[in-house]
Amino acid sequence: MNELLYEGKAKRVFRTDDPEKLLLEYKDDATAFNGKKKESFRGKGELNNRISSEVFRKLEEKGVPSHFLERLSDTEQLVRKTEIIPLEVVVRNLATGSLVRRIGIEEKTPLTPPLIELFYKNDELDDPLINDRHALMLSDLTYEELMKIKEKALEVNDVLIEIFEDCDLDLVDFKLEFGRNTEGSILLSDEVSPDTCRLWDKQTGEKMDKDVFREGTGELVPVYEKILQRLEDATCAK
Repeated sequence: MNELLYEGKAKRVFRTDDPEKLLLEYKDDATAFNGKKKESFRGKGELNNRISSEVFRKLEEKGVPSHFLERLSDTEQLVRKTEIIPLEVVVRNLATGSLVRRIGIEEKTPLTPPLIELFYKNDELDDPLINDRHALMLSDLTYEELMKIKEKALEVNDVLIEIFEDCDLDLVDFKLEFGRNTEGSILLSDEVSPDTCRLWDKQTGEKMDKDVFREGTGELVPVYEKILQRLEDATCAK
């Protein structure tokens, strides 16, 4: 049995025999409002593992490296070991959610160029919105590294837009996390899934992400199954 190093809201992290690699196990739990709303959905962990693995693979093909190495089982994947930087990097292409509530911008307003926001990854503080100087103060990042993270986030945005375009989905916004590997390089980490992305059906405007759970407007597992099917169909079509 591998040693459990950390358990978060949606994943468990285990040590492996290789000091430079970790095992991620995706859980069936869904949380919203910083853990204030929580429920378990059978099969969610497998869906997020398969979706995130597929997205990371597609990002790698487009020249965007990440911590992802391979999917090991229905709920597990092997990743490069990284020390997570305590920042959530949010990229917004359309106005919705907290942005609309905070500044009163009209829902669905296109954001051109995309808007990048930083949040301090701290559950006790409810992950507050911060600025660049806060980010430098609360992490070990240099200014140059922070700018490179922002550049990388926009690069990821370009690729994800293309990936989800092939799935007939609009990429509304998404959250990224980055970490340092054992050599000190910064890599895209965590996951890219309907838990971390807002995705709207291009034809119907239907929300196809964790908002169906957050807002209580639909069934989470069937929605995630549709996302996985579209990703796999888009891959097979190429």
